[in-house]
Amino acid sequence: MKMHPPLKRLFVNFSLQPKAQGKASEAQYHYLAHVLRMKEREKVLIFNGEDGEWISTISYIEKSISFNVEHQTRPQTKPSDLHYIFSPIKTNRLDYMIQKSVEMGVSAIRPVITRYTQNTHCNVNRMRTYAISAAEQCNIISLPSIHPPITLDTLLEDWDHNRHIVFADETCIHEKIQAIAHIVHMAVLIGPEGGFHPKEKEKLHSLPFVTPISLGPRILRADTAAVAAMTLVQSTCGDWYKR
Repeated sequence: MKMHPPLKRLFVNFSLQPKAQGKASEAQYHYLAHVLRMKEREKVLIFNGEDGEWISTISYIEKSISFNVEHQTRPQTKPSDLHYIFSPIKTNRLDYMIQKSVEMGVSAIRPVITRYTQNTHCNVNRMRTYAISAAEQCNIISLPSIHPPITLDTLLEDWDHNRHIVFADETCIHEKIQAIAHIVHMAVLIGPEGGFHPKEKEKLHSLPFVTPISLGPRILRADTAAVAAMTLVQSTCGDWYKR
C-alpha cells in the first residue's frame, strides 16, 4: 500500500467553519507555491488556536492563495495549565526556548527582567512567530498567550496567588517537585545566565506561593534548565501525569 505523506499544517488568522474562506499570508503563499509547488485543490490542515483543526483546499487567485475550509479533523482543546516565566537570553537561544516551551505544552509565555538579564528587549512578535512554527510542526492546535516583558518585582506584586511558581534554584538541596504535586495551577520560573541576584532569590524564598526546586547536581544553561523544569512539572503534576 502506498503511504501518503502527512498534510502540511498552517496557522491562520480567520475563523474556521465549513465553507469558510481565508487568504494565505505572503510567507504562506511563497511556501506553498514556490517551495512545495502545491497545485490547485491540494489539501492542507489549518488551525487558528480557537476553532480546532480543519481540512482545507487551496486555490490560486492571481498572486495569492485562498484556503477553502471543508471539515474539522480535531476539535479545539485547552492547553496545559502551565505558565513559563523566564529571563530573556541571547536571541538565537531565546528562539529555541520559545519553541521548546510550546512543544512542552505551556499556556502562557511571560518574559521577566531581572538584575542580571542579558536581553531586555525581547521581541514579542518574533516570539509569536517561533511559537506558531513550533505548533505547526508538532501537531499542536493551541497557542500560548505571549506577554510583553515586565520586571520580576512587578510580576510578583501582581501575581495571582492561586497559581504556584516553581523556580529552579541551583543551591536548593532538599525541596523536590513531589512536595507540590497536588497543586493544579502552576508556573515555571527560569532565571538569567548567572542566576538570580541574592536579593531576588531572598524575595522568592520568602513568598508562600513560590517553591524552589533542584534540577540535579550540575549547573545547567538557561535553555536546558527550562526544558528540564517543564519536564519535571508536566510529568509530576501536569498533563503527562494526568494522561
